[in-house]
Amino acid sequence: MTRSPRVVALGGGHGLAASLSALRHVTDQLTAIVTVADNGGSSGRLRTELGVLPPGDLRMALAALCRDDEWGRTWADVLQHRFRSNGELHDHAVGNLLIVALWELLGDAVDGLDWVGRLLGAQGRVLPMSSVPLDITARVIGLDPDHPEALTEIRGQAEVATTNGQVVDVALDPSDPPACPEALVAVAEADWVVVGPGSWFTSVIPNLLVPALCRGLEQTSARRLLTLNLGEQKGETDGFSPETHLEVLAAHAPDLRIDIVLADEGHVPDPASLRRTAQSLGADVVIADIANDDQHLHHAPDKLTKVYRELLV
Repeated sequence: MTRSPRVVALGGGHGLAASLSALRHVTDQLTAIVTVADNGGSSGRLRTELGVLPPGDLRMALAALCRDDEWGRTWADVLQHRFRSNGELHDHAVGNLLIVALWELLGDAVDGLDWVGRLLGAQGRVLPMSSVPLDITARVIGLDPDHPEALTEIRGQAEVATTNGQVVDVALDPSDPPACPEALVAVAEADWVVVGPGSWFTSVIPNLLVPALCRGLEQTSARRLLTLNLGEQKGETDGFSPETHLEVLAAHAPDLRIDIVLADEGHVPDPASLRRTAQSLGADVVIADIANDDQHLHHAPDKLTKVYRELLV
């Protein structure tokens, strides 16, 4: 009997959750490597107060890996539940508090996440991209009305995601953070690495800015699949075509080769142009129906499952 492929998925937020929801139906050897630069909401508050990794994107990945039975769906709902009050607990997610509690008890981020995964019966493992909390900085144009081409540096994932300017590039602070050792092992042993979809500058590209992790992605024998977003994201990628997404990614990780670029059939205005740009990264283009018919600019996990199964197995 042929074993399931070892698959590593990178990113954060809703995009990574969509990929994981699909990939857990394709393989039983799945690892998520998650961006840890969030500075907003419940995650930002816990990070500031306790000095921990921001748990929110890690929580979302764990919830996406929950099984479809009653146990899995119930625990996924518990993880995602947010308190509503006039006090300090307002808007804290239960899963964030659970993860941070285990970190404090066990003294290790990976151990804590593994324990949460066992509690949930998660169909895969969740790891942080780095063992320390990070900040995203961005160079942005268009913020100074008197000098629209002037570059302004802004700091923080939440601030970059909602800027009124146009993001030129992003960096991490610290610029040479330690990669999670378990993440490096997972990438080295993978058969496939899946990058994206997700917020391009604040969820997808940050994984490529951790030097050791990026080197691992460049050197792995795994094939690399990049799932493109369905369109531009207000505040981050206004005006971006599918080709622009690839060009920006290549500018941040120029030595990273891609084998397959996966795009939605309804969101590729110029397939020939996309193929030419993908070719410069070493990639073939697969165009398929992967969009959610009911949620604008969201991927459909069931459609992704079908395409991933055809490509990865």
